Amino acid sequence: MAEDFARAVDDGLKLAKRIYFGKDRAVAAPRPPAPMDRSSTTQPYLPTAPMVYAVIPDPGIVDNPDLPSYQPHVHGRCDPPALIPLQMNSIELDVDCYLDTALVTVTGSWRVHCVMGSKRCDCRIAIPMGEQGSILGVEVEIPRKSYTTQLITAEDGNEFEKTALPETGGFLKPNIFTLTIPQVDGGTNLSIKMTWSQKLTYNEGQFFLDIPFNFPEYVTPAVKKISKREKIYLSVNAGTGTEVLCKGCSHQLKEKLRSAGKLRFAYEADVLKWSNTDFSFSYMASSSNIVGGLFLQSAPVHDDDQRDIFSFYLFPGKQQKTKAFKREVVFVVDISKSMSGKPLEDVNNAISTALSKLNPGDSFNIITFSDDTSLFSTSMESVTSDAVERGIEWMNKNFVVADGTNMLPPLEKAVEMLSNTRGSIPMIFFVTDGSVEDERHICDVMKKHLASAGSVCPRIHTFGLGIFCNHYFLQMLANLSCGQHESVYNTDHIEERMDKLFTKALSTILVNITIEPLQSLVEVEVYPSNIPDLTSASPLMIYGRYRGKFPENVIAKGLLGDLSSFSTDLTVQSAKDMPLDKVFAKNVIDLLTAEAWLSEDKQLKEKITKLSIQTGVPSEYTRMIQLENTEELKPSETGGKKKTTSNGDKQKMISRTIPLQSLGIGFGDKTATRENVPPGFGEQKAPDAAEKFVKAASSCCVSLCNKCCCMCCVQCCSKLNDQCVLVFTQLFTAIACIACFECCTTVCCAGDDG
Repeated sequence: MAEDFARAVDDGLKLAKRIYFGKDRAVAAPRPPAPMDRSSTTQPYLPTAPMVYAVIPDPGIVDNPDLPSYQPHVHGRCDPPALIPLQMNSIELDVDCYLDTALVTVTGSWRVHCVMGSKRCDCRIAIPMGEQGSILGVEVEIPRKSYTTQLITAEDGNEFEKTALPETGGFLKPNIFTLTIPQVDGGTNLSIKMTWSQKLTYNEGQFFLDIPFNFPEYVTPAVKKISKREKIYLSVNAGTGTEVLCKGCSHQLKEKLRSAGKLRFAYEADVLKWSNTDFSFSYMASSSNIVGGLFLQSAPVHDDDQRDIFSFYLFPGKQQKTKAFKREVVFVVDISKSMSGKPLEDVNNAISTALSKLNPGDSFNIITFSDDTSLFSTSMESVTSDAVERGIEWMNKNFVVADGTNMLPPLEKAVEMLSNTRGSIPMIFFVTDGSVEDERHICDVMKKHLASAGSVCPRIHTFGLGIFCNHYFLQMLANLSCGQHESVYNTDHIEERMDKLFTKALSTILVNITIEPLQSLVEVEVYPSNIPDLTSASPLMIYGRYRGKFPENVIAKGLLGDLSSFSTDLTVQSAKDMPLDKVFAKNVIDLLTAEAWLSEDKQLKEKITKLSIQTGVPSEYTRMIQLENTEELKPSETGGKKKTTSNGDKQKMISRTIPLQSLGIGFGDKTATRENVPPGFGEQKAPDAAEKFVKAASSCCVSLCNKCCCMCCVQCCSKLNDQCVLVFTQLFTAIACIACFECCTTVCCAGDDG
């Protein structure tokens, strides 16, 4: 899908050369990226900032709506349609950072500069998002029309799809959301507001914010030396109540506010060209030691759950003088045939890197599984340079794909090998790209094993590749053991994301964390229910609901690397200016969805649906739709909802609901796992109507030819008299008519599907 999109943009840029802007050479046709830029990415035309494209199926409509060029008509059509990037008139970026989450709003104006004023085309919006981005909504205003996205229940979405097929809209890649606005007149200005949430990354005590904001040169309006207004607003609420230090920024922000734990900046500039670099910002808000705090907030007025909200955080600090945990690590790797090629090579490289980061005194083992299970060693191997080298050699020889995906035996074997752990933290890294039938049974078995473990049970850290594995099963497996879950939906960043998981898990500094006295609260709920470990590579953020009076003195406790006890007082403060429900919405929805999948609880699914609609965060149990509102001028006697205009006429609002593609990742694909379909992101291309016609038309002849050979047919026909030949001719003619009727029926059905 991403490759098709990039190819369509390439075609669109070539087609845009037809547009005549006048004699001024400063506004020449758009130039494609230079060769050196092309080599930097395999798909140079994917959006690197919020973009809007004209969808051009008919190249004959391409022209300047203000200054027609009267070029020769272009015959034929673009299949698939070309995408011409629209010129952008204004842009404003507004970012609010709370704890480890950024709420992003982009408002801009684009013009359909490439379509005749008498013609129309669809306009496709593309929104690239940062780390773990989640789309929250899109609003579009054009003359006499407006469009707004909205979440509804999955059941209502299915009802809409019975009368109208879902329009183009959804994820082009895991971090790029697209939406199509139908039939916009040439020369029209589109005012668009887009909102999403994303995570801040963390490294050595600093938070990093990165937002795609790199606009290509060809979206700059073709007007010579006319400056354009570019605006960026940024606010930071670190929540610590201590000084926040700005460490770096990509744009020249001007400080507007500085107070305890808070910063506010603004950037406004008249520019000749739009921003050609992503917006990045970094700050430091933690000390050298482990520090924490707790926020309290009343439930939002319109929230179905009227229990109060609490959230606590622990920052690891930038320097740790405490003794590191001794680690016993087992890598459990899926080597089914779908992992063949790059996926398995990247997994091999990532594990090799992780082995090199283990310390003397640690121990490790490697298990592979398909239908069968293979072990690097029958017991845990102490970390030495020789053992690590032998482990890497073993992977190079034994990472050979095979049939089947049997997950439970290798997991049980890994837990068994770590059952006698003393004075160390046991870890299992489980890597798979598949989904199996007994996933709930696996969770039940693992839960029993973990319950019977010692004071520090094995942490199961899971990594899911592609969209065919059940990411909610893997998240549940991690939640049960206070582990971490990481995923990658395409094959571009497997090694990078695995390195992130290994780095985070292997840098654990505090385990068995508890918050006292939460037990005294009424109807308390914590997300996640089992508090994960604190690592030096990431802060710990926990969200919860409660009823009653929250204790004034709150303490966080845990075990350090030398297995000594740790405790720290949490500063309790009110979070009046921090939307905690929106900050934690995506994380809570993902955790609840994993629980709903495991328990198959209908009430829990309904709870997720309400939370998703309330916060605007898509879920597996909701569908996104697009509401189209059209203003039509009608005489005063016309019925409907009206508002009087200046000329005495009244406006009637006509609404239309446009269903969009599902935004959920689903609960795995067992059929794809059995058929060893390689991991990746995007739809499998379905056969078109022509392919169905050919297949249907040839099926009758093929089935007949399979029954008899050509020589048999010749010998048989040579012995027939004239009367027999006439009868058979009429019979075969009738059969041909029936086959033709079946072909036509198939094509009609294909047309309905497409």
